[in-house]
Amino acid sequence: MKMGVNLKDIIPQKQIEFGDLSGRTIAVDALNTIYQFLASIRQPDGTPLMDSTGRVTSHLSGLLYRTTNLIRMGIKPVYVFDGKPNELKFKTLEARGERKREAEREWVKAREEGRLGDALKYAKRTSRLTDEMLADSRRLLDLMGIPHVQAPSEGEAQCAHMVMRGDAWAVGSQDYDSLLFGSPRLVRGLTLSGKMELAMVELGDVLSTLRITREQLIDLAILVGTDFDPGVDGIGPKKALKAVSENRVGEFEVGFDFGRVRSVFLEHPTADDYAITWGSVDADGLVGMLSGEHSFSEERVRKAAAELETAYRENTQETLSKWF
Repeated sequence: MKMGVNLKDIIPQKQIEFGDLSGRTIAVDALNTIYQFLASIRQPDGTPLMDSTGRVTSHLSGLLYRTTNLIRMGIKPVYVFDGKPNELKFKTLEARGERKREAEREWVKAREEGRLGDALKYAKRTSRLTDEMLADSRRLLDLMGIPHVQAPSEGEAQCAHMVMRGDAWAVGSQDYDSLLFGSPRLVRGLTLSGKMELAMVELGDVLSTLRITREQLIDLAILVGTDFDPGVDGIGPKKALKAVSENRVGEFEVGFDFGRVRSVFLEHPTADDYAITWGSVDADGLVGMLSGEHSFSEERVRKAAAELETAYRENTQETLSKWF
């Protein structure tokens, strides 16, 4: 699962409403979002949604219904998919794999012992994303008419790049990494349901509140630990903030190349050759894929397709009316 750097204890954010994002294009970290769906859309014992052949469909359900809800509220998501990970991330990916295997063992044990609460808790940590699931996700977005972009490497870096270019208004992600990559705005809670409130983080507010530069924010994150470095033992966000504010970063002994990690955030590869093009809803194609191949209710799929078509039409009319 994607994790990102944990800076929640020091990052100022403000609660917003979905209406505040109406008419806005949001660059959504696709893998971050799909992992959320895989973790949260599960049965009481932790088993994910599956079709009649046993293939996981939680991600497809989330993409269909929650994305449709966003469009209905006038929000325009553009999903950005990760490319090849930076080699500094390999150790992090290996460690996550081991944690997932341990969670799977605990999940099986909890189910056998009838501890459903524990089973669900452990199950959420076991989510795996395959190439087939990613391909199906892109295919589903195409059938929904939703644009998606392929990043050369980190999706959040590409999202931040799109916001900085003015092609999107904010990044949609649960992680804070897009701020390190320079995004002026981050929206958290966009594709979640339930307890998570919708919140916005503005990079300018973060830097002025903490009284540091973006480069110092990056150094702070490196001390805490990112996907590209293990951090420094015993250093949390508050201690790291004090260290960068007092220019003491160089005093710490680290077992990695600090400058190389810093360059990941300052010089990350991004693409300019993308097109944000909205298509039309292929209702029959959605039914063929979701109902025919993945056991979704045809009635529910056609209802979602109709709602999506209506939302597109209403949003287009609203946009046109603003010109007169």
